[in-house]
Amino acid sequence: MKTIYHAANTRGIANHGWLNSHHTFSFGGYYDPDRTNFGVLRVINDDTVAGGQGFGTHPHNDMEIISIPLEGDLAHRDSMGNGGVIRQGDIQVMSAGTGIRHSEMNANTDRAVKFLQIWVLTRKNGVEPRYQQIRIADSATPNDFQQILSPNPDDAGVWIHQDAWFSLADFSDGTSKHYDVKRDGNGVYIFVIKGSAKIGEIVLNERDGLGVWDTDGFDVSAIGDSQILLMDVPMDVRSATNQ
Repeated sequence: MKTIYHAANTRGIANHGWLNSHHTFSFGGYYDPDRTNFGVLRVINDDTVAGGQGFGTHPHNDMEIISIPLEGDLAHRDSMGNGGVIRQGDIQVMSAGTGIRHSEMNANTDRAVKFLQIWVLTRKNGVEPRYQQIRIADSATPNDFQQILSPNPDDAGVWIHQDAWFSLADFSDGTSKHYDVKRDGNGVYIFVIKGSAKIGEIVLNERDGLGVWDTDGFDVSAIGDSQILLMDVPMDVRSATNQ
């Protein structure tokens, strides 16, 4: 099993006043040639947006974009006519495809919104843009892996145009579960949202990340009550395109 560890305090930081963002991988003004991606996982931005502020209308194409609110409410609008509020316990995905314009704003003026913005390289360019938002909190099972994203429209969670599976684990202190990698050639990036976790002999604290590959599976153990995001993605980026 191969691993790469990214401590929370080694991430890139962009603080614009209204936006405080921590970048696991190179993004915007932060560039580290050794941290551009993990397989087809291209972006993990840990964003805090001040009340009443947000990202104005801007374009994307040929990218799978996932948003997971952690605190507060995020208001979404896009060029396909979708609009609404994404809350803690929801997940949103956009397949940008041939092109989409959207905005993401803090829906409240009196408190910040915190969310993860994740980009995955698509395996199929030029698709028709699509949007999906679902509630995941109501179907969560404590102390188990909850699938929240897959390549299959009929599976649990949202779906994207990539052979990727995301799972969310809400583990109480001392819980240990074995995770099986979903597909040959995939690796898993583990991101600790809160608490701490142990993978093998490696201890991850809040907002730490660990990439794991060349293995069929591994054990995830919670240290304290913890919330852990696992992103199971292809390691071969040759079939994916970043545009």
